[in-house]
Amino acid sequence: MLGLRCSVGTLSDVGHRLLQTTTFHGIRVQGIRVGSAEIPDHKRIAVSLQSIYGIGRSRARQILSELNIDNKLTRELTGRELMALREHVSSTYVIGEDLRRCINADITRLKGLQCYKGIRHEDKLPCRGQRTKTNSRTAKKGITAVSERHRASYV
Repeated sequence: MLGLRCSVGTLSDVGHRLLQTTTFHGIRVQGIRVGSAEIPDHKRIAVSLQSIYGIGRSRARQILSELNIDNKLTRELTGRELMALREHVSSTYVIGEDLRRCINADITRLKGLQCYKGIRHEDKLPCRGQRTKTNSRTAKKGITAVSERHRASYV
């Protein structure tokens, strides 16, 4: 049984190495797929996890400390570490397209409520209290003195 486990680990490592050097229709695969994103294999794990939308520097370090994985190069991950990383990231965090979808749904909900933040999002102005007298000039370029929404309320 012990020999079988070792051979399975070796086979997964061989398959992993083979996948790294394989080309599909002229496109070279140079990364490992975690969640819905592909992370580069020539960088350290803490840095390469940051290429996933929704994972920053502190969350990448937190993931590594929870899984007790050293911050080594991504291509040096063993099969077990890679599977543990995939399982942990996909089950614990909302990342990638799911996170984008949640954010867009929240913004759409705010616009539908016509609350202050929703109105600011509609007008493409800062909605977190930043000043607009001197800053956010590019955001205000296409805005007229009275927007369409306000014109309807005046008529």
